[in-house]
Amino acid sequence: MNQANRASQIHMLDISSIIMGKVDIIHPTIIHDDEQAILIDAGYPGQISKFTEVLEPYGLGIQDLTKVILTHQDIDHIGSLPAMLEQSEHQIEVLASAEEKSFIEGDEMILKITPEALAAAEAMIPANVPEQWKQAFLSTLKNPPKSPVNRVIHDGEVLPVCGGLEVIATPGHTPGHISLYHIPSKTLIAGDALRVVDGRLCGPDPEQTLNMTQAMESVKKLASYDAQTVICYHGGLFQDNVSQTIRELARI
Repeated sequence: MNQANRASQIHMLDISSIIMGKVDIIHPTIIHDDEQAILIDAGYPGQISKFTEVLEPYGLGIQDLTKVILTHQDIDHIGSLPAMLEQSEHQIEVLASAEEKSFIEGDEMILKITPEALAAAEAMIPANVPEQWKQAFLSTLKNPPKSPVNRVIHDGEVLPVCGGLEVIATPGHTPGHISLYHIPSKTLIAGDALRVVDGRLCGPDPEQTLNMTQAMESVKKLASYDAQTVICYHGGLFQDNVSQTIRELARI
């Protein structure tokens, strides 16, 4: 998917890794024009080489990134950002919501990393996983990646980049979760506010969502946008009668 207009392009990225013995595919988004290259969400830790690989067909690399927008605090979204900041020869501006800032910066522990969650994660590790990998995995959970947030962005703010990128507060999955709407291409970048499962657009994952009632209110909010395409971080692309499908999910 590309060509929002002549001035800007938007691409869904496919990043795959083996996580807990299974293939896990995530879908960050890159939006770029002659002036900006904006990455939305930064994958798991250790995936910078994969980002380099998937950006190359678009004539982009880590050095070209001008901004990274994080939809929220989870490890699979902050992930490789610290390595990107370290590798880049110029400052990459990091943007996130005010509610997520302290978690991304490491001043507060990521909300989903509780003692109970750590114990459950350890119990789920397959027995054949090497001990070294197991300890590295648990260490990452206990010491999640962190990054400075250079700029706080707010609900309804339209960033004057790549033809216009609107910030949408979509709390529920986490308290300060945001989605984004790329105005020229009518593309909704949903983060974890929506999912695609077996080709169907679905609401947020109840097992990973901190406040499901609030999250469904956020789905109602997304239904008001004239979206022709949705990019879901988990599940990827959905383009089949998008606005009506979101309204049905929200039971409007």
